[in-house]
Amino acid sequence: MRKAGVSIFFLLSLATLCSCYSFRGSSLPAHLKTLAVPVFEERSGAGIAQFRGELTKALVNKIESESNLRFTPSVARADALLEGAIISFSDAPSQLSSITERALKNRITLVVRVNMVDQIHKNPVFTQSFVGFADYPVGSYVAQQEAIRFALQQIIDDIFDRIVSGWQNHNL
Repeated sequence: MRKAGVSIFFLLSLATLCSCYSFRGSSLPAHLKTLAVPVFEERSGAGIAQFRGELTKALVNKIESESNLRFTPSVARADALLEGAIISFSDAPSQLSSITERALKNRITLVVRVNMVDQIHKNPVFTQSFVGFADYPVGSYVAQQEAIRFALQQIIDDIFDRIVSGWQNHNL
């Protein structure tokens, strides 16, 4: 009986604390309603240009489906501009065999540099590099491609979080 009372007290306390905070959906200024996202550039020199469009499209889809920002293909008409480039790509051993000293797993590491500008007030919103990585078994092309996509998804999630972050305390 005492255990149930403690559990109920804990749940009520948690509910009270949670009601003090809400996720506002955006830390961006209210006047930013539309966003242009040109296809990201590929500057790593690693020959992974085929992922530029995939990265851009997945980011736009996430922004449109999970925020109040709306995509516009017109850079000139957009309230904000988000430009990016894949600036680094590496595929290096991450786990070696203790017997043969050969790689068992490789690690894909991608770095994407992003710049967001408020085109209405002509101010930078942020410029930041985002890193994604994933390991895969050596010798598997399919696993390598999946690792690249996993690293890209990490980056997409991090960029999205950077754009639409903003815990606000409503009781203070």
